[in-house]
Amino acid sequence: MDRDPLTALSPLDGRYSARTDSLREIFSEYGLIRFRVLTEVRWVQFLAAESAVPGFGPLSPVASQVLDRIAAGFTPKDARRVKEIERRTNHDVKAVEYFIGECLGEDAELGKIRPFLHFACTSEDINNIAYALMLRHGRDDVLLPRLRQVVSLLDTMARNMADLPMLARTHGQPASPTTMGKELANSAWRLKRQLRQLRAVEPLAKLNGAVGNFNAHLAAYPDADWSDISRRFIESLGLVWNPYTTQIEPHDWIAEYCDVLARINTIMLDLCRDAWGYISIGHFRQRRIDTEVGSSTMPHKVNPIDFENAEGNLGIANALLKHFSEKLPVSRWQRDLSDSTVLRNVGVAAGHSLLAIDSLLVGLRKLEPDAASMQAELDDSWQILGEAIQTVMRRFGHADAYEQLKALTRGSSISRDDLQRFLQSVDLPASERSRLLALSPAAYTGDAARLARQAADSEP
Repeated sequence: MDRDPLTALSPLDGRYSARTDSLREIFSEYGLIRFRVLTEVRWVQFLAAESAVPGFGPLSPVASQVLDRIAAGFTPKDARRVKEIERRTNHDVKAVEYFIGECLGEDAELGKIRPFLHFACTSEDINNIAYALMLRHGRDDVLLPRLRQVVSLLDTMARNMADLPMLARTHGQPASPTTMGKELANSAWRLKRQLRQLRAVEPLAKLNGAVGNFNAHLAAYPDADWSDISRRFIESLGLVWNPYTTQIEPHDWIAEYCDVLARINTIMLDLCRDAWGYISIGHFRQRRIDTEVGSSTMPHKVNPIDFENAEGNLGIANALLKHFSEKLPVSRWQRDLSDSTVLRNVGVAAGHSLLAIDSLLVGLRKLEPDAASMQAELDDSWQILGEAIQTVMRRFGHADAYEQLKALTRGSSISRDDLQRFLQSVDLPASERSRLLALSPAAYTGDAARLARQAADSEP
């Protein structure tokens, strides 16, 4: 069967391929090979430029330019050549080394580089660096910018709806009012905190040989300070050096990365379900797109499909992310290969996260608050002022205030007149009674409006 979006096994490469395009260069097989080539090239350049090993380097400007072109100009055609070599070697990283050797050709000066390709490296020296670069770029270049769009949109909505009162619900039952802006600000605030944590995750990497002890390095150059060389090389790539590993970098930092991203996804999932619920009860309308169809049989439908799509993709992403954080830090003795196939799926989790983020953005941009719906619900919920009244009564010495309001309001829908008759019978200072008589559910929002604006104006 021909390979095209209609026959793709994964919807990320089929139905949703256009929406995940920004991740392809980073997380695809091509992306992994490209980062491996980059690592191999930068390692040999580092050994030469730093005079790290006697008798090798410095490279001439021409030789350096050739190596730079191999790394910076790496194309899908080059990746296909690597895969051709891999079919012969049955080893993906060794195929990268042979590919670079081919690119050096038969030039005498370039030929002197060939013995130092993949020098003293195990495959995992290259792989762990490649994945660290991959995950860092995926985070910094795609996910974080998209997530900042979500936060920015929520901040704008929180400001615009800061004063818009609505009935809150605890346990699904009417509770003290809030504002729609404050509820959106809650989500924005939670996301901002987690985005700071995601940015703060340090991408760790190692380059220390077959079991983490520089065995081959010291066999070849016993007088070199290989720990220092390794550290400086890792840091030259913008990564953080891990000095203590087995054959593999233990992936603890990847678990941290996945756990933070999963928490971000959980916050967005919570927001999706709340938005879905507010649409359901009429507090939000969705902007109609005339060409769209909501139901194949019910023409009136405008379904909250963007929030539902986001929820589904967040669930898939988190199932993978949680598996990664549990599985990847565990490896038998100095190395087993069970992490290899798992790591190849990090882009799948990123892809479903990205789909969810984009669906959430589309859904949020369609929302229009229905102030009349919210006001009508508040006007029918005078019983929620029982909290305010019993708390003021306590201030003025009524020890049984809670019990009195419980008898009046618990499980009942009462009117404004019912509350006012009650207030007229209570011993309170005239000024306090007047203040409570003037109180309405829509006005009983506490500090919600100020808090919404404050949160929206805070730095992400």
